[in-house]
Amino acid sequence: MPPIVETPASAAPSLWHGRWANEADTQAFATRLAACPAIHNATLTLQGDLGAGKTTFVRHLLRALGVRGRIKSPTYAVVEPHSAVDGPSGPTGAPLAIWHFDFYRFTDPREWEDAGFRELFASPGLKLVEWPERAAGLMPAVDADIHIEPEDTMPITSDEDADSPRSVSFTALTPTGQHLLAALQP
Repeated sequence: MPPIVETPASAAPSLWHGRWANEADTQAFATRLAACPAIHNATLTLQGDLGAGKTTFVRHLLRALGVRGRIKSPTYAVVEPHSAVDGPSGPTGAPLAIWHFDFYRFTDPREWEDAGFRELFASPGLKLVEWPERAAGLMPAVDADIHIEPEDTMPITSDEDADSPRSVSFTALTPTGQHLLAALQP
């Protein structure tokens, strides 16, 4: 007789863990994510201490998506908009809209509404969020979390250190995140 209760088939793994030995590995990781169509309407959070490599990863991802011109950190502006005019188009055929948030200096939840963040997160496009814990309870669902940590215990003090090894984990939190995770598999 067949069993009354079956153990469901195991779900696809939701975690990728790896190592970036140098900046070329960071670029290769970003290029694999950029090639996945699910990136066009994803929300990714980026975790790691100051100097961990979050903004460096974002720059490589934006370049791989076709963003041209200067890519600056949104540390003081809180959000930097980008448009991937030379890369894959968004769902409407228009250039892919990208917002890079840095909530490091975010302190007042009222700023969320005043700055129009609710509308930005509700609109189509890619959202990249550094320091998401500073906007806890305000952000909508996140598709994937990327945690970056320098392997060296010494603090990063110069650009020369930017090419040092990183331990990286990618956690898929939604079906969109699962699609992105699949793009990271060899």
